[in-house]
Amino acid sequence: MVDFNDMMSMAQSMQSKMSSMQEDLLALEVEGKAGAGMVTVTVNGRGFVKAVSIDQSLFADGADDKTVVEDLIAAALNDAIANLETQKQEKMGELTGGLGLPPDIMKAFT
Repeated sequence: MVDFNDMMSMAQSMQSKMSSMQEDLLALEVEGKAGAGMVTVTVNGRGFVKAVSIDQSLFADGADDKTVVEDLIAAALNDAIANLETQKQEKMGELTGGLGLPPDIMKAFT
């Protein structure tokens, strides 16, 4: 039989770990790439765009296909957000791994 005080101690420990994990997640910076790396987008843990890098060759030779550049930016941004979600799920899995909880259970806390 589990002692109530042990359960409370475990809950407090979990809460502390969860708080620390949330801070770590917000501090993340993740890149997304498109066009074989010609466009790179960096997002932070909140999903806000921190940087966009576009290879100069996309503008070479008078290329003015604006639609291609716009599509590459959108694809790189989508890749960055997908990478961020993957990282969040992995980190949450580390926290909940031993508890037998479904991986999505912590989604509400991020």
